[in-house]
Amino acid sequence: MNIAVFASGRGSNFLAILNAIDARILPAQIVVLISNKSDVGAMEIARAHNIPTQHLSQKMFSSEEALADAMLEALEKNHAEFIALAGYLKKIPARVIRQYCNRIVNIHPALLPSFGGEGMYGHRVHEAVIASGEKVSGATVHLVDEEYDCGPIVLQKTVTIAQNDTPDSLAAKILKIEHEIFPLALKAFAEGRVRIEGRKAWIT
Repeated sequence: MNIAVFASGRGSNFLAILNAIDARILPAQIVVLISNKSDVGAMEIARAHNIPTQHLSQKMFSSEEALADAMLEALEKNHAEFIALAGYLKKIPARVIRQYCNRIVNIHPALLPSFGGEGMYGHRVHEAVIASGEKVSGATVHLVDEEYDCGPIVLQKTVTIAQNDTPDSLAAKILKIEHEIFPLALKAFAEGRVRIEGRKAWIT
């Protein structure tokens, strides 16, 4: 399976995917890394692994349609069959989502449908979880549709929130399980083991 990774930050989930490929756990290859920022860690990781990179930001284009054109051109040029959003902090244009329907997944640092939606990313999520008094959190891999964090859930894993956990310590716990479940979800797609019916998805 040819995967395009979209990332906006340091690229730790991107690296976890690459490590799973190198370990022959994930039968896939990364064909392009697309980022809305030109100078982030994910771009450096891609260059170090000789993976093509593309810097595409809405600021570079006059409209969302023009950005969608550029994204689709980059995806087609690199023969991408699937998209993994690995810490990508921008909304994907609707036309790209339609073109890759049921072939885009995102990793979210909470147990969706709780603590999701517009503006809920990174430390904001962990701060909200701690403030709520929840005893359990986790990570979710879900399909991407045109609403933030609303696509069918593919895979989740939980962690216990300790009494002395802070947003920082909870983030570290959850990042560890993100690195575990994201490659496993992609492996299930690559092996054709994901079933999708309406708003539900599961791994067989």
